[in-house]
Amino acid sequence: MAETKKDQSHTALALRVAALEKAVELGADRLEPELLHRATDVLARTGARRELSAEHTVIGFFGATGSGKSTLFNAVVGKEIAKSAARRPTTSVAQAAVWGKAGVEPLLDWLGVENRTYMDEDATEATEALNRADVPVTVGMWNKIRKSVGHAKTEEATGGLVLLDLPDFDSVEASNRVIVEKMAQCVDVLVWVMDPQKYADAVIHQDFIAPLASHGAVTLAVLNQVDRLDPAEVPAVLDSLKLLLAQDGLSSTLVAAPLAVSARTGEGVPRLREVLGQVAVAKNAALERIDADLRTVGADLGRQDGGGHPRGITLENTEQLEAGLYAASGADGIVKAAANSYKLHAAEKTGWIATRWLLKARKDPLKRLGLHKEHDGAPISKSSLPPLGASQKAAMSTSLRTFAGDVSEGVNEPWSHSIRDSARTYEDQLPSEIERAIATVHYDAGKKRWWWQVLNVFQWLGIVAALVGLLWLTGLALATYFQIVLPEPPTVEGFPLPVPTLLVITGLLLGIVIAMLGRLVAAAGHRMYARGITRQLKSNVADVAQRAVVAPVEDELNRLADYRAALEQAR
Repeated sequence: MAETKKDQSHTALALRVAALEKAVELGADRLEPELLHRATDVLARTGARRELSAEHTVIGFFGATGSGKSTLFNAVVGKEIAKSAARRPTTSVAQAAVWGKAGVEPLLDWLGVENRTYMDEDATEATEALNRADVPVTVGMWNKIRKSVGHAKTEEATGGLVLLDLPDFDSVEASNRVIVEKMAQCVDVLVWVMDPQKYADAVIHQDFIAPLASHGAVTLAVLNQVDRLDPAEVPAVLDSLKLLLAQDGLSSTLVAAPLAVSARTGEGVPRLREVLGQVAVAKNAALERIDADLRTVGADLGRQDGGGHPRGITLENTEQLEAGLYAASGADGIVKAAANSYKLHAAEKTGWIATRWLLKARKDPLKRLGLHKEHDGAPISKSSLPPLGASQKAAMSTSLRTFAGDVSEGVNEPWSHSIRDSARTYEDQLPSEIERAIATVHYDAGKKRWWWQVLNVFQWLGIVAALVGLLWLTGLALATYFQIVLPEPPTVEGFPLPVPTLLVITGLLLGIVIAMLGRLVAAAGHRMYARGITRQLKSNVADVAQRAVVAPVEDELNRLADYRAALEQAR
């Protein structure tokens, strides 16, 4: 059952890591670069640590110069390993005391620790040192140790242990500080060693403890050199240190209160050994450290999730965007030109034939714009549409900003900024996209309509009748001139005029009437035609708005939703 729970913990951890990796990926180019860099580093360290020995617990001793950190390290180990000195700098490299050699080498290589002392090589001496303290320090490869103070029962221990003595964080050597900062991010358990004189030093609290305040489960505070204090002063100093740690945000640690120890006299060292031994045998400190790192990163990323809920894309703001782009595109002028083209073609087909030639002098408005050619829906490669002016581009940009501002209302930075930016992803391409949308409309202004053909037939009938009558009258006049006797032209009952004259008059009147009728019908037809062109233009402009503005904004909103979902899963 214990193994099952362990497997479940690892599975849950893997899911959390994957979720945070997804959140970092989604937040790229949107969140603060420093936060993304820090999150990436944590995930990289997490991935590396999970690949290394899970049997070993890495415990680092951190402290300022003069805190007695190295002396305490030696006291806990039970062997003179770390070198201590009275002058600065003292410890300049990380020194490791290792129990459990199997599988630890890659871990130490990753930590960058070259000075290694393997306590398994002298297990007898280590066991004797442990027995002298009369406490159960559980370490890998030690055969049998006491379980706790006052217990005679023993159990086999399998927890490997790596104790690290690290350089002083306030060393005058900059490289030493780099080592400490790196180790503070990598070790499984952090032991902060402080002395009565410098336990309130701002450097350790502000630069190290406070940034890692969420790591209380893997943190231990130790007040060393208590032998320099009057016994009555120790509780007050411990309370003061505990208050400082609480102010740092470190509300809980491995031990509720700081441990009071003296490396010189041995006071409190057994208790410290006991705590570290229990951590080692539990073998969950690495997971606790990773959990704390992930929670910290998740909280940092969560603070940049935009806060509230964006209004989002609605029918209202979408229609407002489409209307704004349509107005800025100059499409109304195109509609007017198309309607005039329609009236021109209608007049050419239904106007009085005797005056149609005058219409040839009028140029087709669509032809001037390069929109007169018919097509099958394929984009027209080139038109003569005038480029959008500065005012039109400004109006277009205003529409984008208005839309993006309405969509992002309710969400804070940095996502409100990214949503607004997404609306302008293709702003530079919008003029050409709008021109293409206008050019691909089926104008068909010159396409023959059935009523054109009907009226055209009557126009030709009228002109033919007029010509027949005119020729007839011309023939009669010539016959009279040459004194050729011809029968009188027939008449229609009720009309005093002869048929040839009636043909001329009727033909001319028919042409004029049909032309007037054609104008009336064309006026009504061109309004319907203009409405149809307007619908096509608005539809095409709406397609551009959807493709170039709405879709990128929708993608960004989905990205934000996925980012929040990933953070929720990571929790």
